[in-house]
Amino acid sequence: MKYPVLAFLCLALSLRAAPSYDQSGVPLEVDAPRAGMTKIVLLAGGPSSKAMAHEYFAGCALLLDWLKQQPGVWPVMARGWPANERVLEGAKCVVYFGDGGGKQPFADPKRWAVLSRLMAEGAGLVLLHQAMDLPAGPDGSKIKGWLGAVYHSDIGSRGHWDMDFKAIPAHEVTRGVKPFAAPADGWLYNLHFAPTGVTPLLTGAVPDKSRSTADAKKHAGREEVIAWSYTRPDGGRGFGFTGADLHQSWSYPSQRTLVLNGILWAARLPVPAGGVQVALDPANLERNLDDKRNAAPAAKAAKKKK
Repeated sequence: MKYPVLAFLCLALSLRAAPSYDQSGVPLEVDAPRAGMTKIVLLAGGPSSKAMAHEYFAGCALLLDWLKQQPGVWPVMARGWPANERVLEGAKCVVYFGDGGGKQPFADPKRWAVLSRLMAEGAGLVLLHQAMDLPAGPDGSKIKGWLGAVYHSDIGSRGHWDMDFKAIPAHEVTRGVKPFAAPADGWLYNLHFAPTGVTPLLTGAVPDKSRSTADAKKHAGREEVIAWSYTRPDGGRGFGFTGADLHQSWSYPSQRTLVLNGILWAARLPVPAGGVQVALDPANLERNLDDKRNAAPAAKAAKKKK
């Protein structure tokens, strides 16, 4: 063949798994089969943003598979809020990966009461990416008391840029986490933190042009906290990570380890000495995606009507 390299590349592209929007194979709201297992509930946010960004359902499906590999752990995944709230009973940790700004599935007063009861029972709380973005007020204060931090628009900033996490502090959640770069992902920072009990886990330089609030601009040049752990006064635990905007970011081994470690830690489970190490088949990043193929044209059409 005259162009063997070109032919090889064409073959490789043809063999690449096509994106799959079929989410029916993900088991939802399947409760633990027996007593004694540590139940972790994953709440997946609804469709948001563009393709391969804010892939909350697909991201939670990956976490579901990885957590199933951990001894004694039973993860339960729900689309938004469980239709059967009984699967929340006895949960040792609640993880929400989805949009914020009042779109959290627990924002409804009745659901908020359920979440509050779980927190009072000592369950851990893990919020990823925009999930910790709450309006200022009582609910935001409660989240700060459970998670250790909350994003409010009064001082918080956000955006997309390259991050380089060069120094990793020693902590149970950072076991097995090595310095890593995360290009072009989305981040939130300059949060409202609890006065005590917070341990920064990932910090890094952000572009000063991203400092969109007066308070953030006061701290030009400061490295910002992107992930943290929190021990509540009552012993409950929280873990937050503001990255994971891009679905591709789950291909970074250290990010996978950090988040999985954080979930186990928040559930008060022992974190392995070398951290949670799981493999990722790149093809799995193309599975269980939200179908956003018509989202952009629909948004443009709606904009033209205004």
